[in-house]
Amino acid sequence: MSVGEETRTQEPAPQQSLGTSAARNLATTTKTAPQMQEISSRWLLRTLPWVNVQGGAYRVNRRLTYAVGDGRITFVKTGDQVQVVPAELGELPALRSFADEEVLGELARRCRQREVPAGGVLASFGNPADTVLLLAHGKIEKVGPGPYGSDAVLGVLADGAYLGEHALTDPDAIWEYTARAVTACTVLELPRTDLEQLAERSPSLAAHLEQARTTPPHAANAYGEREIELSAGHAGEPALPTTFVDYEAAPREYELSVAQTVLRVHTRVADLYNQPMNQTEQQLRLTVEALKERQEHELINNREFGLLNNCEYDQRVQPHDGAPGPDDLDELLSRRRDSKLFLAHPRAIAAFGRECSRRGLVPETIDVGGTRIPAWRGVPLFPCDKIPISDAQTTSIICMRTGECEQGVVGLHATGLADEVEPSLSVRFMGIDEQAIISYLVTTYYSAAVLVPDALGVLENVEIGRWQ
Repeated sequence: MSVGEETRTQEPAPQQSLGTSAARNLATTTKTAPQMQEISSRWLLRTLPWVNVQGGAYRVNRRLTYAVGDGRITFVKTGDQVQVVPAELGELPALRSFADEEVLGELARRCRQREVPAGGVLASFGNPADTVLLLAHGKIEKVGPGPYGSDAVLGVLADGAYLGEHALTDPDAIWEYTARAVTACTVLELPRTDLEQLAERSPSLAAHLEQARTTPPHAANAYGEREIELSAGHAGEPALPTTFVDYEAAPREYELSVAQTVLRVHTRVADLYNQPMNQTEQQLRLTVEALKERQEHELINNREFGLLNNCEYDQRVQPHDGAPGPDDLDELLSRRRDSKLFLAHPRAIAAFGRECSRRGLVPETIDVGGTRIPAWRGVPLFPCDKIPISDAQTTSIICMRTGECEQGVVGLHATGLADEVEPSLSVRFMGIDEQAIISYLVTTYYSAAVLVPDALGVLENVEIGRWQ
């Protein structure tokens, strides 16, 4: 363009056909049903055997057992100072059922805090045991002499455990193993001398300790149940023992829990906007999905009946190396017969896969309903994102036996409800209010029961952030 010549703008070409934006006004749009990210595979709900509960409660009758408490001690942390909850000292065998809160409070104040670095020795094999160790935080290995001269790991303890409990009642007690810190540990020490000094001023404590020293232990089997006297391998005509099977006087009852919500739909929406999809049906579908997600979350995490909180202390296993390895799952399987399934967060399953790859192992897979599921020793490892992950990037892996016939874990629900759309899930019409809004009450009832303690085991404090 030469200097001084007018600049001419190019005008757009005239439209020669119907535009797409206008054409859409006459077209039928293809739509999907409403999508929802919260929906998961919910393998726990699919694999758990469900028992119909009449009367809203499920009573688990067991043989009389002498074990009480959960075996774990609770602490309170204020800054860098840790204190034991006084009532939790009743978990120690020598103080079990002792209820004097003032005396327990004084004992709690006499506990001395000690910080132990990783690799430090808290107690040595064969030395006199004159102090009870309460593990507030960290991980400890119990190491003892093996059958062939080398050291053997007898067990791994974590937060809430205690060691040397016999030191409180037996002045001649010795350490039968070496306690070594695997990680940095915070430990509270309660010396026997402090207990004896307090007993001199407290007649109730002195009487309780004397009873603990002199009362013979109950005749019980390896599971803490009252022994059934039997005779076997005898000859001739000896007098046979007499016996009976005693039951728990106050068996546990599981009451059904409930998840509910009120779904509201305006009549104008329900009447006019139902093609090609029924609005009320889609609202109910997504609401039911959310209820089922909450149901599975409660079955895992509820403090009353959730699997993580109802596992007995002696069925909790600590990983030997932090990350979940084949040895840890083997240990979990060895605690119970006929394990039916593992349940783990998907990131824990990935961590287990990395450990297998590091060792040159390839976990097998099995077919479950047309889906290939990773397995270990033939036991499927189902993913469950409801198992929590802590801020320290640790989680848990659940292993359980299921079914009433196997004395395992069962799900509880109530069928035959009014307006039931699925077993134990009902949708009830609640009416239309003055603002023309339709209301539906959506309800589901559920719980879970562990029939015997060894039906459920948990691998705790599993590290999922390790990549080497």
